[in-house]
Amino acid sequence: MTRWLLVAAVSAALAGCAAVQLPQQAGATAAAQLPAGVTLVETYTPKAGEIGIPYRKYRLANGLTVLLHEDHSDPLVKVDITYHVGSDRELPGRTGFAHLFEHMMFQGSEHVADEQHFKVVTEAGGELNGTTNSDRTNYFETVPSNQLEKMLWLESDRMGYLLPALTEQKFEVQRATVKNERAQRIDNRPYGRMNERFEQAFYPVGHPYSWPVIGWPEDLDRTTAQDVKDFFRRWYGPNNATLTIGGDIDVNQTLTWVNKYFSDIPRGPDVTPLAKPLVTLDKTRYVSMEDNIHLPLIQIGFPTVYARHKDEAPLDLLANILGGGKTSILYKNLVKDGYAVQAGASHPCQELSCKLTVYALANPAKGSALAPIEKLIRQSIDEFETRGVTDEDLQKVKIQFRAHSIFSLQSVSGKVSSLAANQTFTGNPNQIGNDLARYDAVTKDDVMRVFREYVRGKPSVVISVVPKGGEALVAAADNFTPTKPAIADKAVMGLSAAALPEHSSFDRNVMPLAAKAPVLKVPELWDAKLTDHIAIMGTQSTETPTTELIVYLNGGHRLEPLNKSGLAALTADMLNESSAKRSSEDLAQALELLGSSVSFSASDYQSVIRVTSLTENLDKTIAIVKERLLEPGFKDTDFNRVKQQTLQTLQHMASDPNYLANEGFSKLLFGSDNSLGISSGGTLQTVAGITLADVKAFYAEQYRAGNAQMVTVTDLPEAQLLAKLQPLTAWQGTAMSLPAAGSLPESHPGVVFLIDKPGAAQSVISIGKRALPYDATGDFFKTYLMNYPLGGAFNSRINLNLREDKGYTYGARSFFAGGSELGYFEATASVRTDVTDKALAEFMKEISHYYANGMTPDEQAFMRASISQGKALDYETPYQKAGFIRMIQKYQLPHDFTAEQDKIIAQISIEQLNQLAKQWLDPASMQMLVVGDKSKIEAGLQALGYKVVNLPL
Repeated sequence: MTRWLLVAAVSAALAGCAAVQLPQQAGATAAAQLPAGVTLVETYTPKAGEIGIPYRKYRLANGLTVLLHEDHSDPLVKVDITYHVGSDRELPGRTGFAHLFEHMMFQGSEHVADEQHFKVVTEAGGELNGTTNSDRTNYFETVPSNQLEKMLWLESDRMGYLLPALTEQKFEVQRATVKNERAQRIDNRPYGRMNERFEQAFYPVGHPYSWPVIGWPEDLDRTTAQDVKDFFRRWYGPNNATLTIGGDIDVNQTLTWVNKYFSDIPRGPDVTPLAKPLVTLDKTRYVSMEDNIHLPLIQIGFPTVYARHKDEAPLDLLANILGGGKTSILYKNLVKDGYAVQAGASHPCQELSCKLTVYALANPAKGSALAPIEKLIRQSIDEFETRGVTDEDLQKVKIQFRAHSIFSLQSVSGKVSSLAANQTFTGNPNQIGNDLARYDAVTKDDVMRVFREYVRGKPSVVISVVPKGGEALVAAADNFTPTKPAIADKAVMGLSAAALPEHSSFDRNVMPLAAKAPVLKVPELWDAKLTDHIAIMGTQSTETPTTELIVYLNGGHRLEPLNKSGLAALTADMLNESSAKRSSEDLAQALELLGSSVSFSASDYQSVIRVTSLTENLDKTIAIVKERLLEPGFKDTDFNRVKQQTLQTLQHMASDPNYLANEGFSKLLFGSDNSLGISSGGTLQTVAGITLADVKAFYAEQYRAGNAQMVTVTDLPEAQLLAKLQPLTAWQGTAMSLPAAGSLPESHPGVVFLIDKPGAAQSVISIGKRALPYDATGDFFKTYLMNYPLGGAFNSRINLNLREDKGYTYGARSFFAGGSELGYFEATASVRTDVTDKALAEFMKEISHYYANGMTPDEQAFMRASISQGKALDYETPYQKAGFIRMIQKYQLPHDFTAEQDKIIAQISIEQLNQLAKQWLDPASMQMLVVGDKSKIEAGLQALGYKVVNLPL
């Protein structure tokens, strides 16, 4: 079996110094210097040749595990606290607690006021969130490094002192918010309810994965505030948590702060691991559901093992061979031949269970019935046994896994998340090397063995999702009906009397002050010319041995004829297919064997080529870029398939209310005679009229060297990078001019335009007007500052009103967006159907009040602090750096334009900001669009006094 090794350059870049084992005396000395009650468990530094994340692991007397990782490349720090509790710790009939509690943790604690958590982090220039899955709940903040102590104050207060602040009113508001989240993310989304229906059939009655993480609505309704408090006491103790801090930290100071803020929080009840019995099925179960969709979907799932089981890695390889992209069996048999618009396979794993799943979206052009699709899938699975496993199958998955491991080290956030997850689920933060080793050890025989043990001839769950009224399309009649488990008597088991936190040695009511602001590290840039036509701008970043190269071609949707809208996107899709030399499958295989990606795409004003590669494989990757770019295949068979997939996708997207809102709002603002009023992906009518000859002609106009500019972030010095790009100097052609922009429509303020979406679980509201094009230091930038307190932050007026106060939505916002020619203002939210009229009224009330009175001095101070300090987070990853460089390149900005922005933020007066609100936020100038169930919302909208007009798309 071929083994892959790290070249010396990779080893040097990733490993740093060799691992150091502390001598016994040195270890004792280090322990003596630790705060009382803190134990050093282990330290890890990668040895030469290892891919890994250096860390120090400590444990407090109360059981809290602490991981510290130093990375001084950027002046930021990420704090992650992961509690080893997810929906798997809930009981039948008592579901949704873990996710509901995630929301409750942002509602203030004994020493942190309501809504202050978001305000403090945002004002510090940070980002924050929380997530819940079946197995864990985590909370995290990324902030400038001088704000670390403040984050520890916040996190410790909600760990130890949440319950005194948990009121019935807060509970009711967050229960409503969760219901809104479910409506937006599940009920109002195509295929949104498929997974919960599938899991009911897949797992035994009462299995922790048989209910959705967000919970069943009826379970949320029976939940009480006391239930939530009990859940917190049972699972949110420090002994069930891992605190991970990474970034620009001083280890000793950080550990002192951790001990100060967390050590007086008492242990919670003991937590024992859940059992992991393998899931089995007695027979193949067929279930089905109807949904507001266009493309029928079939998914087949086979029970396998659980995360980190010895068979997980070979099962992952099996899934990749079956359905992992253009080189897979399913792609060849279903997508390539046109039976499916998409098809694939995966092996998702959770702590207690994994499954091998296969799916396909039927192509109605070849028939919508799912029984023939199931037959093709089963034949493809059988074909695997005959085909077997090749050396290249093993090699490409292992190379991809290694590349993914390296790319994951590009951000502090990624490294902290990896350490936290590995510690939570295995007790060992250092799993990257172990994971690489177990995938490297997989043999052909291993893959064949797991295929026979878990897949061949085994029972499965088959779900069919069909359009409304499409019962005849299902793969087979339902033969399974889920049994509702008995509702548990109590919401929480194993709860013991909880000790109260000890009296702190300091006043927790006093929020820590921030340390001196760090010096921002804006990337040092270089400019060069690859040829007379192609300007390139870049920076060197040696954190990982990788190269990010992005080619921007002026044009995109703006260059194509309006009656051929979607041509730029379709041309880009064709460049992702065959070249004149090789098929798309052969090219995909070549990239997979390099761990690289090359993708062509198009947007409103540009076509884009994005290249991501390990630098050691950059030469071979650039050769593939050149082949695709300069020698496209443009084959009839590729074109017919790609065009048909595009048409079917457009019909599918029309079932999504959010897509309809985007399309409708663009049409309202920019009309049908301007490219901005038509989606860059085109419409059914425009795409249907595109021919292969159109694609070839557009390619000849768009993909010229004269239209191109390049941006790169690489670990190579400028000269070495330019040498590796020399093959692209064969690219020729002068620049094209954009056609004249189309006319704009008359505005219709004071009218509510309505797109009817029968049965929609929510209404999507969009309010706005045409506004300014982009600028970095002019009025567009200043409108961004002006809008921030209105709708630009979580604790903005609009979001606090509609989400936190009223419970109408999962989230509401407003923003100014600017392109190179035009821009617009939009305020938007998905809201409960029954409060559509009330939500629209609240939107207009907030805009009207802000227009009339502007922001307050406190809001101005908040905006200044948040935006200026947040710049520390802007340039961390190579892709973030590339985006920053592109702004400079595209708009010909000074390299230090951010210094001018800082000056504007600091000096702009509240009078200037409020004058901008007067100029751009006149409620009488706003256009309004609502997408929802007309039969339920029209009368309420009319009762507000608005004329309601149907808007056809």
